[in-house]
Amino acid sequence: MSIEVRPFQRGDRDQVTALVNAHIQAVVPAMSVSVNAVMSQLEREPGEYIVDAWVVERATLVGVAQDRIVAAAHLHRYAADDRVSESYHDAGEIRWLLCWSTDTDAGEALAAASIAHLERWEVSRLYADGSLPAIGVYGVPDAWPHIRTIYERAGFVHGRTEVILVAAVEDLPRPQRPPLEGLSVRRELGINGTRFSAVLDEEMIGFVEVESDFTSGGTLSRLAGWSDVGNLQVDESHRRKGVATWLVACAADWLRLGGVSRLLSYAYPEAEESLAFHAHAGFRELTRTRRGWTRPSGGTPGPD
Repeated sequence: MSIEVRPFQRGDRDQVTALVNAHIQAVVPAMSVSVNAVMSQLEREPGEYIVDAWVVERATLVGVAQDRIVAAAHLHRYAADDRVSESYHDAGEIRWLLCWSTDTDAGEALAAASIAHLERWEVSRLYADGSLPAIGVYGVPDAWPHIRTIYERAGFVHGRTEVILVAAVEDLPRPQRPPLEGLSVRRELGINGTRFSAVLDEEMIGFVEVESDFTSGGTLSRLAGWSDVGNLQVDESHRRKGVATWLVACAADWLRLGGVSRLLSYAYPEAEESLAFHAHAGFRELTRTRRGWTRPSGGTPGPD
């Protein structure tokens, strides 16, 4: 079957969005994004307010077979000036590459064309990822074995694996008496969402942050009801005393009040204590995803 690789055209938007949503739904159940959300990502990613500002060129390519879009890839070139971090300095990235699982030949042709395009930009290193405009979809999840194979055959290797966990908010612990005498909770704006701080004798001994609206003011309606843990920390001297569970319970009570139904969290496979805590609190594993894909000829480890 003949495969044509060409630049993205506006008329491709519906088929590319269908491809994006199929990959999203293999990772997160019943989640999807609009055509406008996909088109916006091709132009700019305002949620990546640091890294996106470093992008100086973008390109989107599609693979066509029998007049149908069967593969698509979005590419970034990062600047080579002093404002860019060392890991992204003068780098090129396949921001995402997707194809139908029955059309991996088109995916491989698109990967080769994407690498050639990045090399024409004369970047100093090559990265790859699978960051789509939906919560919890990044890296190359286990649900995309066809994409993992394409990247590996193109010479990319991944840096690390992350575990993505999910809980029904209704199943999370309910707030009980504080686990320590004199412990109180303080709610305030955090770095990654709303912060719930555990305060003991006027000292913060731990906190959890939860972001509860990924709809971008309602424009991404199918992301409604989803939230994620931005940070969860407890001072070493106060761990294993129930503080973290109590903080999660306080945050979950707040999420229930707002009608949020599902909460994502993240851990590393080797972080056995963290995984055990999440399981005890009511989380289960949603998927694992491989991150930091680098083509070794670039000579530099991939970014986070």
